[in-house]
Amino acid sequence: MSDIQNLQSYDPFADLGESGDTGAQQEYIHIRIQQRNGRKTLTTIQGLPANFDKKRMLKIFKKDFACNGTLVEDDELGSVIQLQGDQRTKVLNLLVEEGGVEKKQIKLHGF
Repeated sequence: MSDIQNLQSYDPFADLGESGDTGAQQEYIHIRIQQRNGRKTLTTIQGLPANFDKKRMLKIFKKDFACNGTLVEDDELGSVIQLQGDQRTKVLNLLVEEGGVEKKQIKLHGF
């Protein structure tokens, strides 16, 4: 009766160690959408490689997509670009076609 396998405790994060999952997430560019109030949304871009100039990328995004945006410095996440509206597919296409980023390096989150 004590051979029941599904009652044993299992920690899915036990093999990650002290560093956690942050090392694997740093190689991806995360593009997320956040709901504000009503129909308003924010698109956030995080994890851009160090060889990209964040301020210049923000300027390109704002001009090409005709939206406003800002660069937010976060202690845990680093620099995050916020754009007004749902710009996920436009950012993805721009990074793949003109930014030299492979599509497998980009994680698209949201609805």
